[in-house]
Amino acid sequence: MEKKLQKTVEKEGYIEGIGLHTGEKSRVVLKSAPPNTGIIFIRKDIDNSEPIKVDIENLLDTNKFPRRTSIGNEKVQIHTIEHLLSALYAMEIDNVFVEIYGCECPGLDGSSKEFVELIKNCGIKEYNEEKDVFYLKEPIYISENSSHIIALPNKEFKISYTLDYPGTLINSQFASFLITPEIYEKEISPARTFCLKDEVEILKNMGLGKGSNYQNTLVIDKDRIINNEFRFNDEPVRHKISDLIGDIALLGKYLFAHIIGIKSGHSINTKLIRKIKEIIKKERISGIGAPLLTTTSPHLEIEDIEKVIPHRYPFLLIDKIIEVNENKAVGIKNVTINEWFFQGHFPGKPVMPGVLIVEAMAQVGGVLMLKKEENKGKLAYFMSIDNVKFRRAIRPGDQLVIEVEVVKLKSKVGQIQGKTYVDGKLAAEAILMFTVVEP
Repeated sequence: MEKKLQKTVEKEGYIEGIGLHTGEKSRVVLKSAPPNTGIIFIRKDIDNSEPIKVDIENLLDTNKFPRRTSIGNEKVQIHTIEHLLSALYAMEIDNVFVEIYGCECPGLDGSSKEFVELIKNCGIKEYNEEKDVFYLKEPIYISENSSHIIALPNKEFKISYTLDYPGTLINSQFASFLITPEIYEKEISPARTFCLKDEVEILKNMGLGKGSNYQNTLVIDKDRIINNEFRFNDEPVRHKISDLIGDIALLGKYLFAHIIGIKSGHSINTKLIRKIKEIIKKERISGIGAPLLTTTSPHLEIEDIEKVIPHRYPFLLIDKIIEVNENKAVGIKNVTINEWFFQGHFPGKPVMPGVLIVEAMAQVGGVLMLKKEENKGKLAYFMSIDNVKFRRAIRPGDQLVIEVEVVKLKSKVGQIQGKTYVDGKLAAEAILMFTVVEP
C-alpha cells in the first residue's frame, strides 16, 4: 500500500471574520509546523496562552458548549473549530500552528470552503516522514437516542451519512463520499451550516448564533430556505459530513475506516473518537499495529532507560519506553503491591501517591529530552509544574501508559504535556517545564 507522508502548510496565511455564535471578530493565522507536531491552537489575544493540541482529551463538554466543537482547559477556550479542522484533515494537513485572535473561529460563509482556499494559498509542504495512521480492524457501533454512528474496517477513508427532518424542505437525505482532498474541496467544503426556522429563537435564548445571518446559515422552513438557496440539492447532509470530518480530526491520526452516521451530531461523533482512541492505546500496549520508532530497537528496555536518565531504585518509576521520536515518548509503568511506597500510602488501602505519578511522567519526559543527540550525557531538571489533574486513583495491578509530548522547545528549556492512562482512560495529566544542564 502506498505510504502517506506528513504535510504542513508551506507559508504563513490568515483569514478573519465574525464568529457564528459569539458574533465577535476573530482572526486565524496558519503557520508551518515540524513533523509529528500535530495541530496546535494558540490564543494570541491572551498573554502567555498555553498551546492547546487538537486531541479528544482536550475537547470541552459538548453539553456545556452545544452545536459546535470546542477545545481548551480552565484557562483557555477555543470554540467552533469544526469547519477549520474539517478542511485541515480532509486536505491531509498533519502539522500546523493555528494562531487565533479571539475565542471562536471565524464563521465566514458557514462552510469550510474558505478554509480550503486559505490552505491552498499557503501551499502544502510534504515531509519525508510517514503519517501517523490507524486502520480500524473491528466494527464499532454507538447509539444515542435516535442517533447512531458506525465505524467499519475499510482500506480507504469513507463517510456515509443519513439525515432526516420530516415535514421540512430537507426531508430525508443520504450522501456517501470517499474522502480525498479533491473530492472534499469540490463536493463537501462548499456545504454551509443550517438550522430550522423553529430553532432560531431557541438558539438565541441559549446565547448562540449571535454572528449568524441568512447568508452564512441556511435557515430552513417547511417549504423554503429563507433569503437564500441551496448550493447542492442535498447541501445539509453534505455539511453534516463536513462536521463529522472535523470531529474525526480530534483523533490526531489519519483514519482508514468507513464511518456511517445516522442523524449523528458532535456529542455522539466524539464518543466514537474516544472509543477509537481507547482501541489505539490497547493495541499499542499489546504491540498490535504499534508504530515504528526512531530508536534502533523496537523499544527501550530498563537497561536502555538507565543509560539515558540517572534515576535508580527506589526512584526509577518507568519500566519500558514503547515509543519515542523527536516530539513524543510513551512509557510503561507496571504498578505492583511490592512498591515501596505502598507501605505507608496507605496501609490497607494502597494508592499510588500523586507526586510519584507526576514524577513518572517527568521521567518519561526526561527520556524524551535526553534521547536527543545534542543532550546526551546531560541532566534534565524540573523548572515548574502546572495544570496538574488526577482523575482516578492508581492501585496495585494497574498498568500506566504515560504519554509526553513537546509543547515548546527552546534551546535548553522545554515545556512538555504529560498524560497518564489506565485501561485507555485518562488518570492524570500535567504540564512540565524542564531545563537541560551539564552534569
